[in-house]
This record gives sequence, C-alpha cells and structure tokens, in this order.
Amino acid sequence: MNNKYIFFNIFFICFFSIMLISCWFDKTKPNIVYMPDMYYSDSYEPYSNPGFNKKKDNIKIEIPYFAEKNTSSFPPVKNTVPRNASLIYYYITNTNHGYDISKKITKYPFFRKKSDIQEIMNKGKNLYNINCSICHGKNGDGEGILVKNDKIFGIPNYKDRDITIGSIYYVITYGKNNMGSYASQLNEIERWMVSEYVMLLKNNK
Repeated sequence: MNNKYIFFNIFFICFFSIMLISCWFDKTKPNIVYMPDMYYSDSYEPYSNPGFNKKKDNIKIEIPYFAEKNTSSFPPVKNTVPRNASLIYYYITNTNHGYDISKKITKYPFFRKKSDIQEIMNKGKNLYNINCSICHGKNGDGEGILVKNDKIFGIPNYKDRDITIGSIYYVITYGKNNMGSYASQLNEIERWMVSEYVMLLKNNK
C-alpha cells in the first residue's frame, strides 16, 4: 500500500513538473520546442519575414536580406512594368496633343523578327474581324454590315484618311467622334496588332 502511494506521488510530481516546463505564457517565445521543423518551416510565406535561421543555435537570428527588406519576397526584376501600366508610349494622353503625338508613330513599337510579322498580321486580322469589321468592313472600306443595313453612318474608307499606326492605336484606345474606346475589349498589345493590320488594309492596293 505504501509502495503504491509512493509511486503515485512520484508519478504526480513528474507529471506536474512536465506540465510546468511545457507551459509558457509568452507564446511567441516558446520555452522548449520539441519539433522545431513544425514551428519553423524551410519554406517562406509570400510577403512575410521569416526572421530566423534554423542553422544557428539562436533561432532569433534574422536572415540578413529578409531582415533588411522585412519580407521574404524579392523585388521585381529591373525595368519590369506593372500589370495595369502602359507598356510603351504612355505619354499618349486622351487629348488633342496626345492625338497629334500619336500620328508621329509610324512603326510597330515592339521588336519583332521577320518571322513574327505574319503571326502579328494573322492575329491582328482575327481581332479586326471580330471587333471592327462590322462597321469598317472586312477590307477597311467602311462598308460593314451595320453600314450596309443603314444602322450607322459616316464610316470612312481607310485609304481616304491620313492615319498612322499610332493614330489608329489612339482611336482604338480612347475612341474618337462616333467610335467609342475598345480598351476594355483589347489589351495593349492586341490594339497594336489591330493597328498594324489596319495599316495593311490602308496600303493594300
């Protein structure tokens, strides 16, 4: 009986001691970490500061780069452009001055190899037929389906207009006269492709 009582006391003391050792009021500074891999993962969450290096005895030592930038994410690559920013010719504003500037742009603004020209024209043609031909006609003669059915008037023939690839891009982006903006239907590169194809229709004899 006495032995059982002694054993129970020893077991209770040990259990209570373990509980005291395990408990810690400041949860950000655990007293004993039994499984550090569970607490301190090798992977870093985006935009977080890991703030430790497991290879050191002191887990509070910060990784220099992350500590300096206060984030686990690296900065954007130099000269990259935000998703919602203009890729090129961002100074073309929706003003008369911006339109005058756009008319001075006479070449497709992005670098391209000769092998890319046909692909650009094919994509431009496809986008033109979907978005533009209903008014401007498949040949750019201003004889689209809506015009032929007297639903809209005053659509010009490209051959009769003093336009450049830049001014076409401006009109697609901002709209002009009766034509509204197509910036919500076509992204920036697609607008340049359509503009290139329109110039092909204009110059096609």
